[in-house]
Amino acid sequence: MAQTEINWDQQIPLPKLSPFHAKIAVALVALLCFINSYDGDFVFDDSEAIVNNKDLIPSTPLNNIWRNDFWGSKLSSNNSHKSYRPLTVLTFRLNYLMAGGLHPVGFHVLNIGLHSLISALMIDMFSVLIGGLAYDGNGNRLNHAPKASLLAGLLFAAHPVHTESVAGIVGRADLLCALFFQLSFLTYCKAFRGGRESEENFSIHWIAVSLLLCAAAMLCKEQGITVLGVNAAFDVLLICNVNVYELSQRLFLRRKAEDVSERVRTGLLIRLALLAMGGASLLYARWRIMGTGPPAFTEVDNPASFAENVFLRIVNYNYYYSLNAWVLLCPWWLCFDWSMGCVPLIKSAFDWRTAWLLLLWCFLIGLISQALCSQDGQRRRTLTLGLVLLVVPFLPACNIFFRVGFVIAERVLYLSSAGYCLLLAYALGHCCGRWSRHKGLLRASLLALLCVYVARSALRSHQWRSEQSLFTSALSVCPLNAKVHYNVGKNLADRGNTSAAIRYYREAVRLHPTYVHAMNNLGNILKERNELVEAEELLAKAVLIQPDFAAAWMNLGIVQNSLKKYKEAEQSYWNAIQFRKKYPDCYYNLGRLYADLNRHLDALNAWRNATVLKPDHSLAWNNMVILLDNTGNLAQAEAIGREALKLLPNDHTIMFSLANVLGKLQKYKESEGFFLQALRINPNAASCHGNLAVLYHRWGKLELAKKHYELSLKLDPEAPGTKDNYNMLRRKLDQLYRTTPP
Repeated sequence: MAQTEINWDQQIPLPKLSPFHAKIAVALVALLCFINSYDGDFVFDDSEAIVNNKDLIPSTPLNNIWRNDFWGSKLSSNNSHKSYRPLTVLTFRLNYLMAGGLHPVGFHVLNIGLHSLISALMIDMFSVLIGGLAYDGNGNRLNHAPKASLLAGLLFAAHPVHTESVAGIVGRADLLCALFFQLSFLTYCKAFRGGRESEENFSIHWIAVSLLLCAAAMLCKEQGITVLGVNAAFDVLLICNVNVYELSQRLFLRRKAEDVSERVRTGLLIRLALLAMGGASLLYARWRIMGTGPPAFTEVDNPASFAENVFLRIVNYNYYYSLNAWVLLCPWWLCFDWSMGCVPLIKSAFDWRTAWLLLLWCFLIGLISQALCSQDGQRRRTLTLGLVLLVVPFLPACNIFFRVGFVIAERVLYLSSAGYCLLLAYALGHCCGRWSRHKGLLRASLLALLCVYVARSALRSHQWRSEQSLFTSALSVCPLNAKVHYNVGKNLADRGNTSAAIRYYREAVRLHPTYVHAMNNLGNILKERNELVEAEELLAKAVLIQPDFAAAWMNLGIVQNSLKKYKEAEQSYWNAIQFRKKYPDCYYNLGRLYADLNRHLDALNAWRNATVLKPDHSLAWNNMVILLDNTGNLAQAEAIGREALKLLPNDHTIMFSLANVLGKLQKYKESEGFFLQALRINPNAASCHGNLAVLYHRWGKLELAKKHYELSLKLDPEAPGTKDNYNMLRRKLDQLYRTTPP
């Protein structure tokens, strides 16, 4: 189990630091790489997981975190991604409480701090995996590979592939999972504090704690369960010093049972059984929580998994693996999303890209042969454990056990990159041992590599500060990705640049002709620009491609209403409601259609449905008050207005409408109060000043009426009717002044 000092470790051109100082150095490098993302915005998936996630709001019952998925949807819903990560959501909620709202700085700072802590703890993991597990007389763990573990830790801290996990707040799931993954592994190591004799005399207590930490890792992200595989490999290779190749040969050649039992001892079998039972229990619990059914993904999310030809499916999966390996090896081309044409499918065995997967497997086979067949026991163990740490955490994302919802996701490489950094540090250490005469050149090369990593991480984390820079950066990496063009267009539209947004939406539709969300957004912009015919064509095509696309049905109804195709518009609205039962905005627009058709009762019912589904739907409440006012139902209008203000006490538009109703009911004092309250909230509302002036005019408070007429005309000189009313008031005042005795 314990190993002596590793010779090649001394040749690495790095200072030999104490464990504490090594961890501080690694944490500072991690901080340096990603500190510039601390004041970034909520970007990309943060909108769904944080900004729009009601589970973060203090008024939402805390129990909801344990019943909903990562995005705030019910796990039982057909639309749920089944990503059950309640501990991660709980940290988001704590961020919300501590900051008093959705302020991204606190979220980002915690992510950066977690990455620094994880990078520091990697020193302990690497020291065990490279140098073995040994303790001094005081029970303190010894580090037999201080320089190699420091080098691997620095590479991990600075690796640019971590940017998505650190600078993107949603990456908190990967960070927390990695933290509990490390703690589970290090706790498992504590079960063997007694030295070599603890192979049989191990601590069940620490193994149980390790399993609990594994469960915590799973509650942060599903990938956490893979720590059990790493723990098992560590036990077999380091604790029991089993030569896997030799053992397999003995089993294959059917040697005597006692020969095999020399290698596989009772203690190991007990520990592996505990790990297996713990893992099976966690998987069963996860399966039950998920609702016993896997999430449903579309061909757009993972096109290779929908390939009918099994051979081509396997070829494409392996091509994805080679791309993941390339991202680890050369993390220059990084993208927030690799779907929708970013990686075109391989449709023939003669595609030139198959060379990459052949190269990957040649390299892996060579590495595996070294890991299993090397005569050097230390090399055999280190390479095998490095491969285990590289491959095992990646298994949930490899499409072997179940279909995943992405092509490539940089965040899933967070843990696997630790294995890559271990193998790279091992390779660099051996190079230093062989070429010790060129120590100056090697030192410069290592420094250059670390500087490149730091610079690239800093640049990439800067790109993650805003959606504009993030989405734009992807155009050069994945120019064929329709989702990239869609997101650039959406960001431009949100910032008011609709002309540029149209170009990107059109390109997204060109690249992916069935991209219904791009069609929907493009149709909305064209609707606002009054290009109604093309908008109708796009939206009609979107619902033809995806008949259950409720938002597109509603937008099609709005366009058809504008084109005076009232019957078609009504049907479109009802189609939208059919596919999304709780759709308050659609009921609101349906009410507007009925109002245009003078179907007042239907309009009121539609708006009432909108307010039932969404009690703070201000427009629906206001339209009900206005319609009842216009149709002479003043008492009912007053009741609706007062009901609305109980739910929306600071809504100045409802105050304005209710004040108009009260004025017509000659409740002048109350009407004045609501007008003044509305003006305190929105003092520059010309219509409010104008209607308050009309109230004073009726009430006989002519000087106040004159004051507010003038304020209204100052804010809006073209206000309809206000100028005529003001002139009428002036004539009346002049007449009063003439008839009043001096």
